[in-house]
Amino acid sequence: MKKIILSLILILFSLHLTVTKADINIKARTAILQDFLSGQILYEKDADRKIFPASMTKIMTTIIAFDLLKKGELNLDEKFIVSENAWRLSEAGYSSMFIMVGDQISVENLLKGIIISSGNDACIALAEGISGTEEEFAILMNEKAQEIGMENTYFSNSSGINAPDNLSTVRDILIMSNYLIKNYPNYYKYFKEKEFTWDRTGGDPITQGNRNPLLYKNIGADGIKTGYLSYEKYSLASSIKRNDRRLIAVGSGFSTKTARSKQSLKLLTWGLTNFDTIKISNNNEFFSELDVWNGKKNKVKVYTKEDIYKTIPKRKKKYLKVAIEYNGPIKAPIKKDEIVGKIKISFKDDLMDSYDLYASEDIKKHNVFSRIINSINFLLWGDA
Repeated sequence: MKKIILSLILILFSLHLTVTKADINIKARTAILQDFLSGQILYEKDADRKIFPASMTKIMTTIIAFDLLKKGELNLDEKFIVSENAWRLSEAGYSSMFIMVGDQISVENLLKGIIISSGNDACIALAEGISGTEEEFAILMNEKAQEIGMENTYFSNSSGINAPDNLSTVRDILIMSNYLIKNYPNYYKYFKEKEFTWDRTGGDPITQGNRNPLLYKNIGADGIKTGYLSYEKYSLASSIKRNDRRLIAVGSGFSTKTARSKQSLKLLTWGLTNFDTIKISNNNEFFSELDVWNGKKNKVKVYTKEDIYKTIPKRKKKYLKVAIEYNGPIKAPIKKDEIVGKIKISFKDDLMDSYDLYASEDIKKHNVFSRIINSINFLLWGDA
């Protein structure tokens, strides 16, 4: 057997590419941009600097609820009774849903009050309804943060206000945003709703608009959450989808609301304009065929166990290539799901990435007579 390398026409791969902040000037203390499908970081600026996430904390509050909904341990029509503790925040001048003590509010309305109206009162009502107290709910938040890889985050409450130890980074907020979009597509739709009307007790219905400024621009934005604290200034986790491509950006320390909107849009537009995302392989779907020796079939179909996408600078496509490497022909028998080769990705002559290839089927050996004939042919003619 010998090592065989098959160069594929399907080119267009990317390296582990992080573009430096010199390529674009984003006026925020800290920012990050990611392609959703490939997972590649396209831009970062001091992305591990500690920040006060403010209302971006509410992303995790909704994740806890979405997780319970997905498991069937909670339902959207279930109602929670509003405590005085939750009501106080609606009277304290913070962003609110304007709920009243004793109101019985559905989980769905509380989620809309959190996501669209950014209601701090709704956060407490949901947290208490799920866990009994906000402190117990924060434990769930931190457990989930650790589970999904938010290594530099601590949540002390469900809303992100009045909490000097409620800390994160834009990288961790990105991880959290990515996780929500990927795992709860049926509930993520709430983040693109532009307004929510709450038929409040003791007053006329109140309609509030979504605070995400990018939703009101015709750019394909569909979430995710704003934040503001006087000592952190303005922040935004945002997502934009064009055709099948999605980018997620997180920035904090924008000086004004206008800067938050303009700089976030600038970063997302830059990512769309300067990069392409290419689909290379679908999880568990046919990728290619490799040669087999002494098998009842002379080819084995192979696949990858993951979706493979790569994001590349548009002007550098010609330098990127993909090849299949394996020791072949592969000697039978071959078992289904056995690793039989690798996809190798290179930029110029440098190896950038490698993925295992798995056999899609069992390939049995030829019978003894056929193997003898094949061996004679090999001795006479080689493997041509």
